[in-house]
Amino acid sequence: MPKQKNIKSSSKEKKSTTKFIFVVGGVMSGVGKGVASASIGRVLVSKGFNVSAIKIDPYINIDAGTMNPIEHGEVFVTDDGDETDQDVGNYERFLSRNIHKENYMTTGRVYQSVITRERNLEFEGKCVEVVPHIPLEVIRRIKQAVKKDKAEIMIIEVGGTVGEYQNMLFLEAARMMHSKTPDDVLFAMVSYLPVPSKIGEMKTKPTQYAVRTLQSAGIQADLIIARSDRTIDNPRRRKIATFCNVSEEDIISAPDVDSIYEIPINLEKDQIGDRILEKFDLKPRKKDLVDWRAMFDKIRKAKKEVQIGIVGKYFSTGDFTLADSYISVIESIKHGAMTVNVKPVLHWINTEEIEQNGTEQLEKMDGIIVPQGWGTRGSEGKVKTIRYCRENNKPYFGLCYGMQMAVIEFARNVCKMLNANSEEINPRTPYPIIHIMPNQKEYLAKKQYGGTIRLGAWPCKLKPETHIAKVYGGVLNISERHRHRYEFNSKYRNKLEKAGLTICGTSPDNKLVEAVEITDHPFFIGVQFHPEYKSRPLAPHPLFVEFMKVCAGK
Repeated sequence: MPKQKNIKSSSKEKKSTTKFIFVVGGVMSGVGKGVASASIGRVLVSKGFNVSAIKIDPYINIDAGTMNPIEHGEVFVTDDGDETDQDVGNYERFLSRNIHKENYMTTGRVYQSVITRERNLEFEGKCVEVVPHIPLEVIRRIKQAVKKDKAEIMIIEVGGTVGEYQNMLFLEAARMMHSKTPDDVLFAMVSYLPVPSKIGEMKTKPTQYAVRTLQSAGIQADLIIARSDRTIDNPRRRKIATFCNVSEEDIISAPDVDSIYEIPINLEKDQIGDRILEKFDLKPRKKDLVDWRAMFDKIRKAKKEVQIGIVGKYFSTGDFTLADSYISVIESIKHGAMTVNVKPVLHWINTEEIEQNGTEQLEKMDGIIVPQGWGTRGSEGKVKTIRYCRENNKPYFGLCYGMQMAVIEFARNVCKMLNANSEEINPRTPYPIIHIMPNQKEYLAKKQYGGTIRLGAWPCKLKPETHIAKVYGGVLNISERHRHRYEFNSKYRNKLEKAGLTICGTSPDNKLVEAVEITDHPFFIGVQFHPEYKSRPLAPHPLFVEFMKVCAGK
């Protein structure tokens, strides 16, 4: 039977001006809850609403900063310096807005807040319990994010799946919110429908079990987003409707697609936006997805291929190659490629292979990116890569660690500073071209690693008439996001500049080097910051646009 319409909230309950959509996962993780959440948000933005999003991670970690990128994926940094899950990056890209630290919570962060408040006697001597105080803290944080964003609709993604013990308290918070204002809270389950190759039929039973597990937490799904390698058919749709207590029109097909930017368009084929607005008793304010469809059209129609090599080390886990460690870089490349009407073909090049086999595989690339990284492993492969690009006029773009490696390569091979290096790699190097930031030594001595590095948006002053200044359209004062503990050692600045390395970006006080370039090279730019964190499909970052333009020979 289709679910009955929500019972109207009590007249005594103050009516909320914000609507909430909780997005939960069923069957298994990794099926795209984050992109589904972001896509729902994009659809609702296109209908004229102020939409924001929250990510809940069920980890004891305070933030994502200390997590292994191979296991957890990229750490995404917000303007206000929070180290978050990679899904927050998808929210920013799809919603075309900044997401704040208030919009990211972990189990550790929630518990830490409650314990701190208890120590400060803010509970006035009451016995502080896991329930209700932890769920109430979750609700407090949600409302805090709503207030800061002034959101009309807030999407809240709960990480993992509904059957996991770690999620119980977050689901309890969601249940409590729904029980108070049922007209203002919806639940969307993203559930995987497998098609076993030996059976050849889409199976709905795992989704049925997932919905029942959610019901055991006191929550009924309002929408089921049916993830699979193909579009769900009517017999399967009817079966899910029958056994999961949802209407057939509330089962939204979400088949695999070649581009994540097609997902909002796909979801709208089943009118997900109208279904949500109808349930919230809201009316659309403007035509939907016009700019988004135009943007995706450019992606779809691009024919000319451009070969881009990403040289890094966070690629493999066992026998599998994962791209999640560099997801913002990948998407930024796509944004830049779309702008110049080309199709990027990405090649994952492991730095350790460069160390062992040389740079021959770089010859077929139209451009090279060395992205962020940490530690010593693979560093010499990056230096070899950069030397090849510099000497062969191959477009090179260094991001954070990629800039540091570029400076080290230049010092060694142009300035003849034998064994020049970063203190991170070799603390005893005779030429510490990259050294630890002064305020970081105390943190490391005390083993204070989490949240202590240089984070968030910082101002940067560009040097006039440089390549990078032209890329930014002549704007000399910019703001970009950082995530690093080591920096360029200004002791060597004059020597490198005299040898031909242009210091093209600094902090406003001229003390910190933020960007370097070889100005007469087709494209040889290294930046200490992370432009990939600010690139969006509807507003591509100019550095990635220029890089792709040069790589494409335009």
